[in-house]
Amino acid sequence: MPELPEVEVSRLGISPHMLKQTVKQVRVHQKQLRWPVPDDVYQLEGKVINEISRRAKYLMISVDSGSVILHLGMSGNLRVVDNSVPLKKHDHVEIELENGKVLRLNDPRRFGACLWQASGEVHTSLLKLGPEPLTDDFDADYLYEKSRQKQTAIKQFLMDNNVVVGVGNIYANESLFKAGIHPKRAAGKIAKKRYHELVPIIKQTLADAIEQGGTTLKDFAQTDGKPGYFAQKLLVYGRKGEPCVNCKEPLMEIRQGQRSTVYCKNCQK
Repeated sequence: MPELPEVEVSRLGISPHMLKQTVKQVRVHQKQLRWPVPDDVYQLEGKVINEISRRAKYLMISVDSGSVILHLGMSGNLRVVDNSVPLKKHDHVEIELENGKVLRLNDPRRFGACLWQASGEVHTSLLKLGPEPLTDDFDADYLYEKSRQKQTAIKQFLMDNNVVVGVGNIYANESLFKAGIHPKRAAGKIAKKRYHELVPIIKQTLADAIEQGGTTLKDFAQTDGKPGYFAQKLLVYGRKGEPCVNCKEPLMEIRQGQRSTVYCKNCQK
């Protein structure tokens, strides 16, 4: 699943081609995505794109009357191509611009979304989201206070979008390893000092992934079609049985919330 860095890379990739451009036409080839694509998305037509922003894993393409909200789901990706380029299988939504470019949402598994948010309103999908992890609103004091009395395992706590958005499975694995925290430890049992160590690590891990162009995942490619390169630097995720980079003991794997967790039993306490 594309995580926050991959979505941010997509935002950075499409923005130069779309900002301040006029939308010529919106074409919906498959309405049945995770939720039905509303007819409101056609409000983009004839409008100038004022902003392309991200909230959690949602991208928002905004005009004066509102925003199209895109989510990549499990297998989605965005490409900006010339409008003469033939459609690919699973190209479900197109936003064609007056400059001859077209944004295409490709989503083989159809778990992604294309929604509409009217100007001045907040879509229900965005209402209960926690702070962005790369902002000042997300700091150690906030996370410590949020964790009090929580018996939830720290890894699942970090992946709760009501606590903080965008710290998905890969980056929770990596951050906890770097901080030396066992992924099954109860969030409420972790001392404030360790949260002061963990939060900067989370921020740096996500920032590094964005800089590297997003993690190389089977279903993810940047808008130019090139995969990200951050996977080459992953320390634990996807490395079950391989030696720990610190102590050389084999890395362990467990399942938490139906997701893979890889950790070092010696280095993480």
